[in-house]
Formats: sequence, C-alpha cells, structure tokens
Amino acid sequence: MAKKEIKPARINIKNRRAEFDYLVIDRYTAGIVLTGTEVKSIRAGKAGLVDTYCYIHNGEIWVKNMYIAEYSFGSYNNHATRSDRKLLLNRKEIGALQDATRSPGFTIVPLRLFIDENGRAKLSIGLCRGKKEYDKRATLRDKADRREVDRVMKNKSY
Repeated sequence: MAKKEIKPARINIKNRRAEFDYLVIDRYTAGIVLTGTEVKSIRAGKAGLVDTYCYIHNGEIWVKNMYIAEYSFGSYNNHATRSDRKLLLNRKEIGALQDATRSPGFTIVPLRLFIDENGRAKLSIGLCRGKKEYDKRATLRDKADRREVDRVMKNKSY
C-alpha cells in the first residue's frame, strides 16, 4: 500500500494595506531571525503585518511591530508577540535600501510573509513611496473597472 504524502498548507500572509497606501518601486526577499515558537506560530498562520515597517540600524535591517501570536503549546520560554526582528539581506542590498530611504518620501514596507519550499520563513519587503489621495482613488477606480470587465466577460456566451 502506497503512503500518501501530505503537503503542508501554503502560508502566505499579505499586507493588503501596503499595496493600497504605497507605490512599490522595488521588491526584496529577506530571511528572518526567529525562535522556534515563532516559526511554529507562523506555520499555523497566526501572524500579521498590519502597521509593520522596516528600518536600518547599524548596517542591519529590522522589522518593527510585526505580530506573531504566542505558540499555544509553548512553555515559559514563549516569545513576545510584537518585538523587533532582524532581517537577513546582503550587504549590497542593505546599502541600496539605505541610500534610497535617505530620499524624502521613501520607506521600506513588509509586503508578504511566507514559508519557502525549504521550510524557511521569508519576508518580502518593498521599497515604497507613499501614494497621494488622488492616486488611491485612481487605484480603486481601476480595480472596480477590472472587476466589471471580468464580470461581463464571464457572463458573455459565444
């Protein structure tokens, strides 16, 4: 009897607000320094990127205010839910991000938290510029137009 291989659920936690509030100019994928209980909570899907941002300090990039729920089976050495976590990027990438964020209006925003094919937690970050109010309205209008076109094309029979 052949054994069925159980595939783990795909963990893909998005920061939906980031795409609306910011214009993403460049994207990077960074590793995260985590403890065991943090990884287990992420694999359970209990993490959030709301109100999260990145900053560079002493040549290292950190993510601030990222929520990872306490692991339910953790003991006395469970992790703090909102703490600064170090990101792993090349020195060249960190230097490019640091140069870009010196310009006014640019920031580094986490876009997506996921588990890669090797089982490691990764964070997709973006170099972003804040959108103006009229840009946000244009984004909503474009989204509504695309939804309308998709609806018409779906119901159209040939």
